[in-house]
Amino acid sequence: MPDSATLNEFIVEAKAATYVGGGVPRLPCRSGAHDIGYERGAWRYLDSYFGGTDFAGQEVVWLADEPVWAMNYFGCVIAPDLIDGRAAGAVIMAALSAMYRQGRFLGGMEFDHPFGRYIDRSDGDCNRFSGHECIMVDGTEGLYARLSRRVDHPLIAGRCLPVNNVDWVHNVRE
Repeated sequence: MPDSATLNEFIVEAKAATYVGGGVPRLPCRSGAHDIGYERGAWRYLDSYFGGTDFAGQEVVWLADEPVWAMNYFGCVIAPDLIDGRAAGAVIMAALSAMYRQGRFLGGMEFDHPFGRYIDRSDGDCNRFSGHECIMVDGTEGLYARLSRRVDHPLIAGRCLPVNNVDWVHNVRE
């Protein structure tokens, strides 16, 4: 198992190069999934998710082909009259880009964007954490998302891991 600082550094690098960084989509390892990955040396990262406006996914890091870290997430636009998926995506990409430039992906953040205010809250470090992110539009929550990483979740070796939190999302849609 890599030390926490090295693991955190790779996770930030991979996240910045994939969804936020306009990384190239890969062939999905699960039917209907959207996959995007990153590799550096013995390190490999995969973000595999379902949906669009409403979504559920999992990120996995492998070191020398051994899974060493995984994070589950899900979310949805809860006020489509205030914000749509395109605008929510723009807010999230801008906010996360700013966070990754600080060399982190956890620790809380508030970010103002013309489409809304991004608020991220998390507890823990890259080894074990839970968090919540939302986008506030005119004082009302427009997007809700949860993310979590627990070290007591078994990592399943192989090309892809199942999404464990998909049961929390009632309607995953494009």
